[in-house]
Amino acid sequence: MDTPTAPKTTAITAGFLDSLAEAPNAVEALRRIDSRRLLIAPGSIFSIQQNVTTGHDAAGQVLLRRFYSSEASSFPVNGAKRKTMTRWTECLFVQGRVFVGEGEHVLAQTFDDFEQMQAYALRSVINVPLMQGTLCYATFNVFGTRTRWQPEEVLGIRLLALAAARWVPSVPGLAYSFEETPCL
Repeated sequence: MDTPTAPKTTAITAGFLDSLAEAPNAVEALRRIDSRRLLIAPGSIFSIQQNVTTGHDAAGQVLLRRFYSSEASSFPVNGAKRKTMTRWTECLFVQGRVFVGEGEHVLAQTFDDFEQMQAYALRSVINVPLMQGTLCYATFNVFGTRTRWQPEEVLGIRLLALAAARWVPSVPGLAYSFEETPCL
């Protein structure tokens, strides 16, 4: 387990946030956010998944498309996947809550592409929903090699997700339908 020497949130300063407002485009803004993510969670992998589900998609499923990836060679931008109702989709897409998963067993239960993650020795995740009202239009995802996150790391990643939200567009026609059930 990592022993924190200083709060990880010190990577997120007013100057850093101001620099994001001056970024010429989303690619540059997300590159800046990605560099701060490495200060908060060294050795992690970062992605943003857009919710691209429309009314034409099957009910009870979410279609996701990768908008940004720190490891684009293995997890390419524009790669897509469907997610059915799970504890993960409930927390993010139904309840609009952050999902923190710790331990390989949790990742294996949560992600059908866990085998691909194993090559990177990933053992934990922080998924932050990016919301428009009650609609989760994207997820900000950091996968770590540590088995447990420190509270200041979770906070730092959540703050970065808030900073990224303005740079991630919502897809026109976005819609999905889930029945809300209590989070497991």
